[in-house]
Amino acid sequence: MKYMRLIWANLLRRKTRTVLTVLSVAVALFLFAALRSVLTAFAAAGEVGSEARLVTRSAIGITFPLPQAYAQRISALDGVREVSWANWFGGVYVDPQNFFAQFAVNDTYFPMYPEVRIPSEQLQAFNGERTAAIVGQGLMDRFGWRMGQTVTLQGTIFPGDWDFTIRGVYVPDDPSFGDESFFFHYDYLLERTNRQITPGWFILQLGNPDAAAAVSAEVDALFENSSSPTTTETEKAFNAGFVTMWGNVSFLVRAIGTAVFFAILLLAANTMMMAARERIGEVAVLKTLGFSNGLLSGLVMTEAVTISLLGGVVGILGARAVLSRSEMISSIIPGYAIEWSTVALGLGVAALLGLASGLVPAIQAGRLSVVDAFRRVA
Repeated sequence: MKYMRLIWANLLRRKTRTVLTVLSVAVALFLFAALRSVLTAFAAAGEVGSEARLVTRSAIGITFPLPQAYAQRISALDGVREVSWANWFGGVYVDPQNFFAQFAVNDTYFPMYPEVRIPSEQLQAFNGERTAAIVGQGLMDRFGWRMGQTVTLQGTIFPGDWDFTIRGVYVPDDPSFGDESFFFHYDYLLERTNRQITPGWFILQLGNPDAAAAVSAEVDALFENSSSPTTTETEKAFNAGFVTMWGNVSFLVRAIGTAVFFAILLLAANTMMMAARERIGEVAVLKTLGFSNGLLSGLVMTEAVTISLLGGVVGILGARAVLSRSEMISSIIPGYAIEWSTVALGLGVAALLGLASGLVPAIQAGRLSVVDAFRRVA
């Protein structure tokens, strides 16, 4: 620590260059935190769901509905305790940028999800009103809605203005479930569309989670030769399937992160090389005064790591402060947050960046002879 004054003096010699380098590293680590948090949020979303619940969807794709009659045939199977169903609505609230998920669900839907907490009196009020809606607490906070308020959604898949009255607010036990979804009665959608719709997917409540594989195979075999074959999977697998709809996000994020890392590495290395060339004479004087090769290399390396860590702290903590509160991101990716594990990993990356960028200048400073140094200065 007794050499920190010397290190700070060297860093502040070219203040503009140092500040720009710190900011460059900060931007890189900001992007690192943002992109990695997308992966962690997707991974957490893929783990949401109960092993005691299965989802049956069209084998062709999630956008293809299934016949209503499937519900009765599925419920007759051994091991199936209850069957519910849902449809994606796809409405717009005021502005198309106000995206949030909207689902039409039947009366047996919420009893299947004890992890979604809704006050009993609110659930009772929802069940007793045709145009009632239950929304997440995050959605209430985002738009400033209140209980009993009428909300109008403009239909896209199902055209027209749809009026709903907020009768309940849910809070999930797991943040990855998301608290910015909008639920309303399937019967209301059925009525407004003149009974021209059928369920988008079925949710199966099992009596024994261990029977999931057997029940899944039995359901799909039941409709294998029908006009609408099915794919039945655990709820976790169904949720993970939504992640894959984004494409190979993991590869894309890692590719961008690697490119950014090497770009900033070259920038930081160039900064350290310039600083080392400017101080050749000083290195010679310090060696004359008895500074060892190892000590001089360590000082140069410490400068590089200090610059990178400063940028890392600014970038990572800035990302956590800004992005973790972003309503726009959380509405698209439930559970999105800059976790402390990401902060720790980001600081590790910053330290690695500093070590890599300072390696060559540190070796050069250690190997530089006093005679050669004075010859270059002269």
